[in-house]
Amino acid sequence: MIVAGVIAVVAVLAILFLVLGGGHGDEKAESATRQGASSQTVTVATATTRSLARTVTASGTVSAWEEVPVGAETGGLTATAVLTDEGRYVQQGQILVQLNDTLLRAQLRQQDAAVASAQAGLDQANNALARAQELRDRGFLSQAGLDTAVAQQATAQAQLNASTAGRSETRARVNQAAIRAPVSGLVISRSVTRGQIVQPGSELFRIVRDGRLELDAQVPETEIRLLRSGQSARVSSDDVGQASGSVRIVTPEVDAQTRLGIARISLAGGSGLRPGMFARAEIDVGAQDSVVVPTAAILYRENRAGVFVLADGSTVRFQEVTVRSRTNDLSSVDGLAAGTRIVVEGAGFLGDGDRVTVAPAQ
Repeated sequence: MIVAGVIAVVAVLAILFLVLGGGHGDEKAESATRQGASSQTVTVATATTRSLARTVTASGTVSAWEEVPVGAETGGLTATAVLTDEGRYVQQGQILVQLNDTLLRAQLRQQDAAVASAQAGLDQANNALARAQELRDRGFLSQAGLDTAVAQQATAQAQLNASTAGRSETRARVNQAAIRAPVSGLVISRSVTRGQIVQPGSELFRIVRDGRLELDAQVPETEIRLLRSGQSARVSSDDVGQASGSVRIVTPEVDAQTRLGIARISLAGGSGLRPGMFARAEIDVGAQDSVVVPTAAILYRENRAGVFVLADGSTVRFQEVTVRSRTNDLSSVDGLAAGTRIVVEGAGFLGDGDRVTVAPAQ
């Protein structure tokens, strides 16, 4: 009986030893596993600042430098001739539309006759006044008679002035019947046809002044500060190809919704681009201080570019960056401070919070 009890006690102790010993071994194994997973050896590099040639990429719509509407100043007349069409280049002062001015010219002849009559009346009044003045000086005419002659001369002068003004008005309407180009440029729209009764103020043509076009390029607010008037640009379109240009003006306002500003890029003549086309621009903003990192250090996680930053000497975290330019060796980035230590070799196998071992620099 005593022997059986001793055996039972020994069995219980053996079981406890195995349980306690086995658990301690599992903890050691898990610890060793964790240490093995977090001890990946990597190489690091330091982000530096360099002065690099930089370009700003933007896109937008081609528009006219200045669109000039052409309308009729006089109205109610029929267009007897339309002398140009869309796509043609016209010179300043060139006749675009001729309106029927037959009635106006008849009125002008009538007013020419009225002016001639008024001029004859004025001449007669002037002669009468001269005679009256002479007679008054010799004492043969009263002051009242002289005053009458003066009044008649003033009336004749007023009649001549009124007739001359009326003739000038009619002559101006005759001239307005020939609608001329106010500026030289390319006709981009026409809204008049022969036989149409033209109303005053109605738009008949639209002209691109001097045929000059420009690209209204939309630039992110983070880069618009780099743009200056006169900077050169390369403008490209899938349909036309490449053209040269230069920044004419940078608007002082940024859209509060899109966070985009506008740079107006003047296009060289003969570019082949047309108003309304979509185009892209690469603007040379000169040498700029940029943060550069090895290109091999840049990773893409969920379509976001970034690098692994060595946070405290052994732990890494993923930091997003914006890649501005890149070569096989170096890339210019935004969103990273100079002097930051980043992982290069081995970065593709890391995750946020991983512990690493930094290999000695070669």
